[in-house]
Amino acid sequence: MDKKNNLKVYQNEKTVITVNEDWCKSCGICIHFCPKKVLVSNEKGFPEAKNIDDCIHCMLCELRCPDFAINVEKKEKTVEHIVNQKGLED
Repeated sequence: MDKKNNLKVYQNEKTVITVNEDWCKSCGICIHFCPKKVLVSNEKGFPEAKNIDDCIHCMLCELRCPDFAINVEKKEKTVEHIVNQKGLED
């Protein structure tokens, strides 16, 4: 059986939240445990990241999900080093 995963991806500049709706049973545990109310229930009962800017990356939604249907990733900022064209001075 080759079933394509029904993944929903929500992201901003600092966070990526992925919900696998094929695994999710719409129990609402992730929504209940989110301290910042980032997740809400959509019309089908699946979690949706409506307030992703408020996410504090506590991972409670991911840790409490009994079906491993939600994943939270914190994007790392890349730091560009500015190099002095003159080089190092003594």
